[in-house]
Amino acid sequence: MPKRVLQGRVVSKSGDKTVVVDVERRVTHPLYKKIIRRSKKYAAHDETNACKVGDAVTIRESRPFSKRKHFEVVSGA
Repeated sequence: MPKRVLQGRVVSKSGDKTVVVDVERRVTHPLYKKIIRRSKKYAAHDETNACKVGDAVTIRESRPFSKRKHFEVVSGA
């Protein structure tokens, strides 16, 4: 099964080697058919501590690094 690859923006550096990435997607409302934005935050592993708040990054699903961290930063740092 392929790993999910998502693109988003770093909104927080929470601790050592961890960044919080806000991933935004556009969906159509089921009743009104208007395109709306939905966002979700993912904790991602940043091995080199290179990401700063505001950076656009690509994250990939990976093995669990901690309780809620199961993505890793691939590029964009």
